[in-house]
Amino acid sequence: MTAPPQPRPPEPQADPAAAALHRDPAAGPTEGPSRVPAGGPLGGLHAPTLAEDGVLRPTHVEVNLDTLASNLRAIQARVGPGVGVMPVLKANAYGHGLVPVARRMEAEGAVALSVAYLEEGLMLRRAGLRCPVLVLGGVVGEQIPLFIQNDLQITASSVSKLNAVEDCARALGRRAQVHLKIDTGMERVGVHWYSAGPLLERSVQCQNIDVIGIYSHLANSDSADPTPTETQRARFLEALRFYEQRSLPTPLRHLANSGAILQHPDCALDLVRPGILLYGVRPDPSVPLTVPVRPALRWSSRVVYFKVVPAGAPVSYGSTWAPAQDTRVVTVPVGYGDGYFRSMSGNAQVLLGGARRPVVGRICMDQLMVDIDQSSAYNGDEVVLLGEDEAGNHITAEDLADWAGTIAYEVLTNINTRVPRVYSGEAP
Repeated sequence: MTAPPQPRPPEPQADPAAAALHRDPAAGPTEGPSRVPAGGPLGGLHAPTLAEDGVLRPTHVEVNLDTLASNLRAIQARVGPGVGVMPVLKANAYGHGLVPVARRMEAEGAVALSVAYLEEGLMLRRAGLRCPVLVLGGVVGEQIPLFIQNDLQITASSVSKLNAVEDCARALGRRAQVHLKIDTGMERVGVHWYSAGPLLERSVQCQNIDVIGIYSHLANSDSADPTPTETQRARFLEALRFYEQRSLPTPLRHLANSGAILQHPDCALDLVRPGILLYGVRPDPSVPLTVPVRPALRWSSRVVYFKVVPAGAPVSYGSTWAPAQDTRVVTVPVGYGDGYFRSMSGNAQVLLGGARRPVVGRICMDQLMVDIDQSSAYNGDEVVLLGEDEAGNHITAEDLADWAGTIAYEVLTNINTRVPRVYSGEAP
């Protein structure tokens, strides 16, 4: 097995994990023909911020990059100085905006970034990100050249995939960077821990591959029962004995996701992979918040219409709700087409005028209605869908998840890309 490469030009107080994640300058050319799709700074994909005329859509998301940076530092403090932090930025950085978040994480010294798909990695490279990027998802053969040409780290989960990467790297005259994936109980991607020997043996033999890391994924780290996670950890360490038995250097080991960072500190090996925790949300409401992180996203809109609805007059599709007495109802320009789930109809609340107000009738694709009873509201008044209002009231991702019958992950990642993102803190 090729030893972990050395870092690019030395940086002050370089982290060993950061050094191993970077390509060795002597290992071969880092420049060459690129097949990244042509287009703008995001590779031709549209990431809306402001309307073309400079007027922000009333419904928008505000992301505080300083809060994300603070969360990263809190996670680093939790795992200690000898462990690298590799933020997970898949699914548009959990709805927060892939490229702006990646730029801030790189500036804050994250040793690497991880995404789910090749396309996400290409967007980061097209935007100028140069830090190591691991693609966590499975790979099909025709994608391999794009990984190698754009210095993206590949997850290799079988001998056949490893061979395909080796052959492609040899043909291109480049070195490929790989993380080996071990399945210890997720049954999704990866070779089973009890039959990992052939994959690890083949990885040692490859002449055109740098094995940067080896990892597994925890299925129950957010559970109150520690047994499944302890079992997976033991299985992972058992597979790693391959290196000890042959007196070989072990690649960077990573196992801990958000739940493990919070509940299982012994799973923090050489790297940790915070996902939803980076964004200030727990993987499950029952998990103790042992890291002082805060939500970084606020979703708001504005009142665009006010009317008095007579007693008994039904509101919205299906006529599922009508007031018992004359009441005041306002319309807000956001709906399930923006990711505000229709399944929250009859349950959801918003913050308006310093108080929680119920969303009434069925949520539409582009609009919803709010019962303000006998209080007052005016066109342009702010409506907070997720986050804090000026009075200090909160609606959390967990609240929306409870109303929708889902999880906070889905709430954040389903905020549609037609909802503009605006950023505070250091400019992305």
